[in-house]
Order: sequence, then C-alpha cells, then structure tokens
Amino acid sequence: MTDIKSHAEPRFSPEDEVRDGIELLFFAYRDFTAEADAVLARYGFGRAHHRVIHFVNRHPQMTVSELLGILRIRKQSLSRVLGELVGQGFIRQRPGSLDRRQRLLELTAEGRAFEREVSAPQRARVANAYRHAGSAAVEGFRKVLLGIIADADDRRRFEAAATGER
Repeated sequence: MTDIKSHAEPRFSPEDEVRDGIELLFFAYRDFTAEADAVLARYGFGRAHHRVIHFVNRHPQMTVSELLGILRIRKQSLSRVLGELVGQGFIRQRPGSLDRRQRLLELTAEGRAFEREVSAPQRARVANAYRHAGSAAVEGFRKVLLGIIADADDRRRFEAAATGER
C-alpha cells in the first residue's frame, strides 16, 4: 500500500486516495485531449502526430533517434507519422553538420502555426488550472507527475529542458 502523508485528515484510506488520483488522471486526460483531437481530425492526424509536433517544437534540431527515445515507438511507426508531417510541410529534416547520417528535425513556419493551433486549448486549460490552484499546488503537481514518470533519463531530460539546458 502506498504511504501518503497529508496535512489534512484524509477523507478515505490512502488506497482510496490513490484510486481517486488515478480516476482524476483518466478524466483529466480525456478532457485534455478532446479539443486537440478535434483539431487533429480536421487534418487527418492523430495523437502520434501531436506528440511529434510537440517534441520537435520543444527541442528544435533534435535527431530522429532522440525523438524515438522520447516517444518509445517503433521506427516504422515514427517513419509513417514523420513522413506525413514532412509531406504536409509541417516538419523539415536536414542532415546533421557533424554526422551526415543524422536527421535533424525542426518545425517549419506552417508547423509552428499548426502546433499553436492544436495545443492552444491545452495550454489554456493548464494555465487556467494553474491560476486557480496557485504556485504551491503547481509545484506539488509537477513533483507528482515527475514521480509518476518511471524512467530517470526522461525525468532528467524534462528537467534539463525546463531549465534551458540540452
């Protein structure tokens, strides 16, 4: 059983608190993705396209290998999604300057506009929740989410990106 320490008296047992958290994640994920899914559908895209656009936007000049490591999908799956995004003019690929076999990824102007369109409802939803929760709750939420991420390299990658390192 998970030990949850709280300053307030828990309404339920610690296991109930954990189950409530899981249920809240399900509802939050459903609502978090719904508006983005509607935008993606207009383009004939799915959530994999959104994830690719998001990470390429957050990490310009990332390699295909880095993206594969983050997404943990098969190379064949990424190739299909990336091919569609390149074909539609949202992502540009170019060879690495030191290693010509590398493919560096970046959003085009159209890709940046698409990323803004698909992510705007999510940014607004998260910003609103942050405003209402306050900075202490936001920091606690960040700690909880980082604690849920199983891979230490992923946690380090996020922390490095959040502090402007690469």
